[in-house]
This record gives sequence, C-alpha cells and structure tokens, in this order.
Amino acid sequence: MQRQQTGAAGGEEPVGPLAGFTVGVTAARRADELGALLRRRGAEVMHAPALRIVPLADDSELLAATKQLIDNAPDVVVATTAIGFRGWVEAADGWGLGDALLDRLREVRLLARGPKVRGAIRAAGLTEEWFPASESMAEVLDRLLEEGVEGHRIAVQLHGEPLPGFVESLRAAGAEVVGVPVYRWMPPEDIGPVDRLLDATVARALDAVTFTSAPAAASLLDRAERRGMRAELLDALRHDVLPACVGPVTALPLEAHDVPTSQPERFRLGPLVQLLTAELPGRVRPLPVAGRRLEIRGHAVVVDGELRTVPPAGMALLRALARRPGWVVARSELLRSLPGAGRDEHAVETAMARLRMALGAPKLIQTVVKRGYRLALDPSAETKYAGE
Repeated sequence: MQRQQTGAAGGEEPVGPLAGFTVGVTAARRADELGALLRRRGAEVMHAPALRIVPLADDSELLAATKQLIDNAPDVVVATTAIGFRGWVEAADGWGLGDALLDRLREVRLLARGPKVRGAIRAAGLTEEWFPASESMAEVLDRLLEEGVEGHRIAVQLHGEPLPGFVESLRAAGAEVVGVPVYRWMPPEDIGPVDRLLDATVARALDAVTFTSAPAAASLLDRAERRGMRAELLDALRHDVLPACVGPVTALPLEAHDVPTSQPERFRLGPLVQLLTAELPGRVRPLPVAGRRLEIRGHAVVVDGELRTVPPAGMALLRALARRPGWVVARSELLRSLPGAGRDEHAVETAMARLRMALGAPKLIQTVVKRGYRLALDPSAETKYAGE
C-alpha cells in the first residue's frame, strides 16, 4: 500500500495536488512533456494518442505550394507552429529549394502565432514582423483585418488542424489565401490504447481527459461512434469526467456536441496542467468523519493529508456511502455498487474489511447491526471545511 503524508513529520513528501486522480492524455505530439507535468503533481496518466503526425516532406501538395510561393511572392506569411515551420524549411532543403524559400521569406511580412514560432523563425535566420503574446490566431486575424487585406496574397502555414473562421474571414475581406500544408493528422496505427481510454472514460475510471488539438478530440468522438458508444462517452464528459482543452479551437468538436470544456487563459501545456491542478481537487468535497478529514479522489483517498491507495471494490463502497454521508446504506445496496459481485452479501463484508484496512482508520466506517454501514460523519465539524 502506497502512502504519502503532508507536513514535516516523518520527512515524507506532501500529497501532490493531483495525487489520487487519473488523467487521460490524447496528444501525439509533446505527450511525454504533458505526462511528466501531470505525474510531477501526483497524477496517474493514461496515454492514448488519438492521432499520429505524418510529415509531408515528400508530399506533392507541399512541394507545389512551396514552388508557387517562391515564384509568386505573397504579401504576408503567417507561421502557426514551430514544428511546422521547421518542417517546411527542412522539406524545402531536401528538394533543393531551401535557399530560395528563405530568400523569399526575407522579402515578405512574416507574422508568427507566438513566441515558440518566433524562435523557429529566428533559428532559420529570419526575422518576424510581429507576434501576439497570447499565441492566439484570433489576435493575428484581428491585426490583419484592421490593417486591411483586400487584394493581398496571404500564405498560411497549416498545422494539421482546422483554423475555423481564419481563412474564411481573410477571404471574405478580399484576400487571396494560400495554404501551406506541412503535416497531416492520421489515425493511430495502434487503436488499442484509444479503445482502452474510451472504456475507462465511460466507466468513470478517469477523472479528466486532456485535448491539445481539435483533430484529436474529433478522432476520439469518431472512434466512439464506430464502437457504438458515442452517447455514453458524451454523457461521461458532460457529467463526470472533466474534458480539459488547451484552447477554444481544440474544444470545438466537443462543444459541437454540447460538452462543456475547461480551458486555461493561456493556450499552453503548463497552464493546462495548472487548470487541472485547481479544478480536480476543487471537485472533491472534504468530509469530517470520526474526527478525521476525508477526501475521496479518483482512485485513492486522502485522510488527514495522507494519501491512501484503495482497491477498486473499496472505492465503489466508499462512493456509495459518501453519496449519503452519515446515513445507513444497506448491504444489498452496497452489493449493487460492487463490480461483478453477484448476489452474495458476504462480498460486501470482505470488501469492507479491505477498505477499512486500506484507510488505516477503521472507525471512519461504522457497522450498523442488521442494517448496513455508514460513514461516521461528524456534523459539528462540517463548518470547519465549508469554506474550503
């Protein structure tokens, strides 16, 4: 049994803000970085890349767009991602067009979506004219429209996901827009991890699922549809499993199905993790039980700041008791909450004994003879946690 304790006593590490929670990661790119940030805060991570990135170094579409821009210079080039911009320059080098492309980009107005793209531009020996600190394509669009784009030719480095309203707005304002498709999103070669993540989401075994691209969200929904479980997935995301998106564009496929999402103010991985760090513990109501402070998290329990790992059957019982803290819950009802328990109420007694042992405080759960069990709620202490 794994335990962590807060405070200086014993010199153990404090319980991480995400300890006891399980987070699904659908990202293909930078998934290791996101997973490391989550684990550092105590979370368990289920990684299931919903897509894979396919570079287009040998793609005729990218080659044609590159030649077109070299032969017919645009007025503006918008670079949207660092990896995409680097990939474009590397692909041009492979075709023997690298110098020609860089020479052309030195002659035009070069806008970057944010600081990381600016770094890639400068690494190529170029200088951007401007970038928004917010990394928002909406801010890039506003700047272009304010300046006026009628009759202008604008090249947009695409990054495998839709830019809703961006291209359409430029064209509606009179601009000619040329797309530069640097890489594409494709379904994963191994669909097994995605299916396991779907099963875990529907079973409420996950506390949150993160999305860092709109195609990943759309791909997950598509896979759920193919398996005949989209309605179940949407129900889980609407009510029990937190869908955390890196930004509003990423959230569009989910919100199109009336799934409310949480998004950080800055569209980066760090703020996304900070969002989870605030929201997941905030969804847990601490209970004053038998003089202790009890927090029931996703797959574990925190008792007076000490993390206690609890078996799945024990968690099922504890959740059933916590739905009506202080009230007696009959054995028959507790039996129904146990996964695959059958009809033998002895399974409740066995699971309850293991739960008490895992909690390390047997008095948290009281046995009410011939009736069932109850959490030993301490009503006089409820006000202590009311403002937390």
